[in-house]
Order: sequence, then structure tokens, then C-alpha cells
Amino acid sequence: MEPPLQTRRSADLLRRLPILVILLVAAGGAVLLHDRLSFEALAQHREALLAFRDAHYGASVLVFLATYVAVVTFSLPGSMLCTLTGGFLFGLFPGVLYNVAAASVGAVLLFLAARAGFGARLSQRIEAQGGAVARLQAGIRESEWSVLFLMRLVPVVPFFVANLLPALLNVPLHRFAVTTVLGILPGALVYTSVGTGLGAVLARGEAPDLGIIFTPQVLGPLLGLAALSALPIVLKLARKGR
Repeated sequence: MEPPLQTRRSADLLRRLPILVILLVAAGGAVLLHDRLSFEALAQHREALLAFRDAHYGASVLVFLATYVAVVTFSLPGSMLCTLTGGFLFGLFPGVLYNVAAASVGAVLLFLAARAGFGARLSQRIEAQGGAVARLQAGIRESEWSVLFLMRLVPVVPFFVANLLPALLNVPLHRFAVTTVLGILPGALVYTSVGTGLGAVLARGEAPDLGIIFTPQVLGPLLGLAALSALPIVLKLARKGR
């Protein structure tokens, strides 16, 4: 026996409420926080941040992690600034560990909210309707590990897109989580390292060079990892071609 229509609607609303709240906060944050989460704000408060870290290290770690998780979960502007701040406050190690942990937790929370709200039903509708999108979905599922890892490694894929698209395709949580942690680690190492020298850069009134990831010595290894992760896809296509 099916539940009453009103009950089904209430259940649908509750399931979609987290992602709707996230979208609402993201829209508000894009407008209200654009100037607050900036290098200028960090430069203005850097001495206070360092003093708080020195006086309350454990609390500073918790505040940093909670802030970074919130920024990623709600797709707020400032995720790159958070990564640099992790290096600025905590050094390359353990800063990179804090950065990867916070970014991964935030990504998983956004993924779960989107999948609960839209993912499973949208995926079923795509399969039922067929067509080019359904074929694309089937192709992604054949090489999920490689595709998910590529989305994290290739710098041109926006982070929030790499969080939402797998949710809308109903990707398993464990695959999303593992590829997120491993895929963001190389870039996190680069930008956390840049963050370790952020104090001197801000003291000079300058902004850090975020284009470092596109330099040959950094981009080359990243593209090499991307090529390795794409190899299973290429081999599958070659076998199908034969």
C-alpha cells in the first residue's frame, strides 16, 4: 500500500532540504562573502591569526577545519584561500593533512546532500529515457575510478562540479571518497607549499602566484598522473574498437 500523497511530498521535501539549504547559502555567500574571504582580509588579520594559533593550537586547528569544511560544503568563495591559510598557519606538514581532510569531508557532505536530494532519482530517469546522456552515464560507470580520479587531477575541472556531478550520477560513496582524497592530494601539496611562504608575501603587500600549478615542473607530473589514470579508459575503448 502506497503512503498518502502528502506523506510522500513531506518525505521528498525532507530529503531535498539539505541540498536546498546548501544552494541557498551558496548563493548568499557568493554575494556577501566575496570581499570578506580575500587575501586582503587575511593580510589584515594575519598577526591575530598567528597569535591565536600560538596561544591555542588545538582550538585553532578545530576552527580552521570547521571553516574549511563549511566553505567546501556550501561552495563558498575561498577554498583556495583556505588551502593557502593551512600552509601559512601550520606549515607543509601537518598543514597539507588538515587541508586534504577538511576539503574531503566538505566534498563528501555536499555529495551526500546532492545525492539524497536528486542523485538516485535523476540517475534512474536518465537510464529510463536513454539517449546520449544515458550512454555517457553508462560509459562513466564502466570506468568510474579513472573518471573520478581524472576529475580531481585535471586543474580545469571546478571543485564543486567534481562534487556534484558524481552525486547526480549516483556514484557509490566509497569510490567518491577515495578518489577525492587521492585526487586532491597533489594539488594540495603544491598550494600548501605556496601557503608556507604566504606570510612574507602578505608582508610585502603582494598576492601569491596561484598560477604555479600551470608551470611545467608542476603541471607535467599532474598530467602524467592524469594520463596514467586515463589509461584504463583508453584500453577499454581500444578493445571495443577491435
